[in-house]
Amino acid sequence: MSNQLKEKLAVLPAQPGCYLMKDKHQTVIYVGKSKMLKNRVRSYFTGANDQKTQRLVQEIVDFEYIVTSSEIEALILEMNLIKKYDPKYNVLLKDDKSYPYLKITAEEHPRLIVTRKVKKDKGKYFGPYPNVYAARETKKLLDRLYPLRKCNKMPDRVCLYYHMNQCLGPCVYPVTQATNKQIVQSITSFLSGGHQEIKQDLKKKMMEASEELDFERAKELRDQIQNIESVMEQQKMTLNDQVNRDIFGFAYDKGWMCVQVFFVRQGKLIERDVSIFPFFDDADETFLTFIGRFYLHQNHPKPKQVLVPLGTDLDLLKELLEVDVHTPYRGRKKELVKLAAKNAKIALEEKFSLIERDEERTIYAVEKLGEQLHIEIPHRIEAFDNSNIQGTDPVSAMVVFIDGRPAKKEYRKYKIRDVKGPDDYETMREVVRRRYTRVLKEGLPLPDLIVMDGGKGQMSAASDVLENELGLDIPLCGLAKDDKHKTSELLYGTPPVVVPLERQSQEFYLIQRIQDEVHRFAITFHRQLRGKSVIQSELDEIPGVGEKRRRLLLRHFRSLDELRKASLEDITKLGIPAPTATTILEHLQEEK
Repeated sequence: MSNQLKEKLAVLPAQPGCYLMKDKHQTVIYVGKSKMLKNRVRSYFTGANDQKTQRLVQEIVDFEYIVTSSEIEALILEMNLIKKYDPKYNVLLKDDKSYPYLKITAEEHPRLIVTRKVKKDKGKYFGPYPNVYAARETKKLLDRLYPLRKCNKMPDRVCLYYHMNQCLGPCVYPVTQATNKQIVQSITSFLSGGHQEIKQDLKKKMMEASEELDFERAKELRDQIQNIESVMEQQKMTLNDQVNRDIFGFAYDKGWMCVQVFFVRQGKLIERDVSIFPFFDDADETFLTFIGRFYLHQNHPKPKQVLVPLGTDLDLLKELLEVDVHTPYRGRKKELVKLAAKNAKIALEEKFSLIERDEERTIYAVEKLGEQLHIEIPHRIEAFDNSNIQGTDPVSAMVVFIDGRPAKKEYRKYKIRDVKGPDDYETMREVVRRRYTRVLKEGLPLPDLIVMDGGKGQMSAASDVLENELGLDIPLCGLAKDDKHKTSELLYGTPPVVVPLERQSQEFYLIQRIQDEVHRFAITFHRQLRGKSVIQSELDEIPGVGEKRRRLLLRHFRSLDELRKASLEDITKLGIPAPTATTILEHLQEEK
């Protein structure tokens, strides 16, 4: 798991929401939801997982999340995001199904029905309801309370619902429009939040049934109450009017601003945009400027309506964007604006937390390391390591860390010139001499601390060059490894002694990162040289034979022995000039 993932996992909020897992191409490969993002997202990377989850986790290189107000909102948002991105690891909610609505039809004698499609047919829609069972059970309760007609087509006689007092029987008996209107208003009031009285009445009946020891009836009433609560919970992720909207929210702190834009299309929140940037002006003015650039410079398509927080200059935005700009004061639209601002605040908090953790790993770790060594803060650290195999192709490498972060542009590689055979101490002498002779000659910055990837021998060799040959007084330490080739001890002083660093401290992690990085850089350079030497051959020493001709000859003749047996004509057939072909044959015969 990368350091970036570890840092983001550490600052996840303990709130409900949706998370989007991404692969190395930044493609969304999985969308999930949770009532507590912090625990759910972390669970993918800790503990035991089944094979399918392991395959998913192996592909995850990044993730993002959207905070919601409740788990039920997260469920609806998850559905919309899955339909938007079609992630390959999601197997549910990929079809065209949607959550059901309760609908009061606009017929002469209206009906209360459950539907999954919202149409512009003058009907009244309520929902959507993720809990399908609860929606159907609530409809059954409303059918018992309010006697609207139940049949799809008018029969020629009354049905069982009429005899159960659940229908007024408009197929046979006259029912006025005023009566229908009154029933529709009652159902509308119930589904719009006026259900508390009925719920209280059901609770009263449940307690009475419990006191009478009629537990079966009490359980039935309890289930009805739970169904009502499940259906009536407010959801902000979907709006019923199917209007395309962009919903803006922002937060600012410590000179930084975060703006979040929720894109609502056909009534569904399907995507969001997050921008975090420093600002130096008034926050409200900066926010207005951002919206203008968002549409006019970044070419985002304009929706039918833009919703913005209270205090925004609506007249200016309307004139600028030429669309309806509105600040909602109540209802779901207001909640969506608040939710966008809430996500913006959380994103800022996450950024500051990541900055603090990064400073703890770098700047604070450097300061602590200086305290442990009793030297000034080692802002610039240069580390050395050697690499060879039994003295062949000996190389050395130097890495630079500035304020605890690798400065890769200042890394240097060294081919060893003067040392013969596997002599690590003399190799270190040569490299340190070459490095700091050049530093002094060119006036380059001197390090605050030099780190040797090795023990007392390497330290002694480097110290001798620095002090006796170059006259430099630079703090120098060594890093010893255990039998598992992991950083074990930090050595410092004359004679070198072990510096007692806590294994779980940030300063220990810092020197561990430095040692791992310089070792990686040195061994990579050594492998590159070895790789080049493997493909070198006697042909490289022949005048007129470059890389392209060498490959051509070896591809055709397979080996140097076969090439030695070839005639001058065989070689010239490949397009090689006769003089060069003659030189090749003469050289190979001499070598033989």
